[in-house]
Amino acid sequence: MTPRSTPVPSRRRVLAVAATVAVAGAVSAVAPPADAATAECGPGCISVFSSALGTHADVGFVEAVLDGGAARPGQPVGLAPVSGTDPAEDFRPGTAPGGGTVADFYADGMVSAEANAHYGPLNAVQQRYAPFGVETGMCVGVARVVQGEGLTLQPCDVPGTTVWIVQPVPGDTTPGWFAIVNAATSDFDRPFAMHLPCHEVAGGEPLQMQLRHLRYRTGEGTLPATQVWGAVFGPQGQP
Repeated sequence: MTPRSTPVPSRRRVLAVAATVAVAGAVSAVAPPADAATAECGPGCISVFSSALGTHADVGFVEAVLDGGAARPGQPVGLAPVSGTDPAEDFRPGTAPGGGTVADFYADGMVSAEANAHYGPLNAVQQRYAPFGVETGMCVGVARVVQGEGLTLQPCDVPGTTVWIVQPVPGDTTPGWFAIVNAATSDFDRPFAMHLPCHEVAGGEPLQMQLRHLRYRTGEGTLPATQVWGAVFGPQGQP
């Protein structure tokens, strides 16, 4: 789970440090892995991957719209082998008009006052589905904020459930890894966050991702790999 620390081209930027290029100016770059987003989606596209299956140098599997990649509410979202030609892996990071913190999304009416009180200064983002760079108005979200709820596409104007908070991994002093908390959570002791089911990791065929309470290892204060994520920007070969 320890990423490489060698600076590399700006086209592969780490979400944990900047949340997105548009959100904050801080950048931590890593060696470019194989193509993720399509060339048509461009260097502004974002690819989220799990630390259970990849590294910043070799992401392995990236976030994708499953079952054909249709841009419609309820379409499942999970991980698929990194491609470079599959438009179902094309996402663009979206921010609030005022910027990219939880407080900015709160000011835009997309995040609750309670979430803002707990997470206001943290970076936040929407993951906007944009196959071949074409915006669809659909974002990664959930229909319900409950344990085990599968991630699906939802209209980007749905408050809360389509906004994701970038939370640094407790005890991890190396930038580049983070938990991804759903902004609609109301349990702030054990917030609902993006999770990769363990049985899918063990089977080698990860499918739909889920919401799950953040699960800290007893006595360690750290998270299991299935709740730790990284991100890179743009397809290989883009500026």
